[in-house]
Amino acid sequence: MTHGFVYNILLLGVPFSVALLLASLGEMFNQRAGVFNLGCEGIMCMGAFLGFLPPFFLKDGPLAPYGILIGFAIAMVAGVLLGLLFALVTVTFRAEQGIAGIGLQMFGWGVAGTLFRHFIGGVTGVEGMAAWAIPGLSRIPFLGDLLFNHNPMVYIAFLMVPGSWYLLFKTPWGLKVRAVGTAPRAADSMGINVNRVRYQALMLGGAMAGLGGAYLSLCQAKMFADDLVAGRGFIAVALVYFGRWNPIGIMGGALLFSLAQSLQLSIQVGGIKFPYEFAVMLPYVLVILVLSLTRKARMLGPSSLGIPYNREMRY
Repeated sequence: MTHGFVYNILLLGVPFSVALLLASLGEMFNQRAGVFNLGCEGIMCMGAFLGFLPPFFLKDGPLAPYGILIGFAIAMVAGVLLGLLFALVTVTFRAEQGIAGIGLQMFGWGVAGTLFRHFIGGVTGVEGMAAWAIPGLSRIPFLGDLLFNHNPMVYIAFLMVPGSWYLLFKTPWGLKVRAVGTAPRAADSMGINVNRVRYQALMLGGAMAGLGGAYLSLCQAKMFADDLVAGRGFIAVALVYFGRWNPIGIMGGALLFSLAQSLQLSIQVGGIKFPYEFAVMLPYVLVILVLSLTRKARMLGPSSLGIPYNREMRY
């Protein structure tokens, strides 16, 4: 491989990781609170579609400059509402979280696809969010384009990593989240409202998943299609395990997966003789291999993950 080929993989890998990073950080808060949300994929689909609508319909009007910001805001609100719906089903009604998550995934994917065909009809592009080079830093050789010449959402996503770490480990709310995911009965006995904290975590996770979906349609692809999310929601769930419920580890997993994705794209574009099907499979096979090699990580996770809390029952 030439230096240019490797550099191109790295250059694509950084922005490719953003949607995964946002969704994974949101899923981390869900799981830290004891809720396993497989519906992340559906929330991302709805965020991608609803985020795409404002810049598409406002492109010729006076609000055109604000279309992208409105799109991100709507995507986050949709994520919060879907997080509330999932909380109602799993926290209040205590439905089985895995099945409820699959139902949310199918709901989000189906509704987004149906509304897309009804209101848009076919694949159409939007201008999307432009890159913003950080003055001075973007001129650094090699690292300038690699780290400091992206759209603002890339910088925001990576700033959310230390922000999420601080929120989870250094604030009273983060302590409550970890408590209700590890020992909900003990947290309840200390006066913590377990259901309320889980609702809050699911709302936050939904907002971040919606934001990750909107990033795909407004910054990365600059279009919407039925298969735009392409399993990233499920990968985000897996990356929480890979990152061991820590924002730093999750960021590393998101970058690892995105580099594998950029590698398979570079192989195709570069005309390298390698079976196309295997190149497409590469990122997903990598995730399976990584998870199989870190199977003991589950022991480090929240002990009440996936278990509905009922204060009237003894476990």
